[in-house]
Amino acid sequence: MPAPSRPLPRPFSYHWGNGRVVEEASYTGRHHEPAIQLLEYDDGEAAGSWSIRFCFYNKEGRFQRSPLVVSEDELEGLRATLAQTPRLRALLRRLVQED
Repeated sequence: MPAPSRPLPRPFSYHWGNGRVVEEASYTGRHHEPAIQLLEYDDGEAAGSWSIRFCFYNKEGRFQRSPLVVSEDELEGLRATLAQTPRLRALLRRLVQED
């Protein structure tokens, strides 16, 4: 099942820089909501760059600071929501593309 949508862009903050979540693919699984996010940094030492964050939200919708674990039955849901995130999808394609 697709996850509830959160507004985009929205802010994030790390000690090395702050920025915005500009794209997000997420899926509501049985135990949690896995998400893949495209982060763009606005300031700090990472200003002008981007990162991909693999994370999850609990069933109440709160961000969790733990490793992301994705089960096989959640892969299709995440893949389907990636169709709505063109930049993130292109970056992930580079991650798995053979030379």
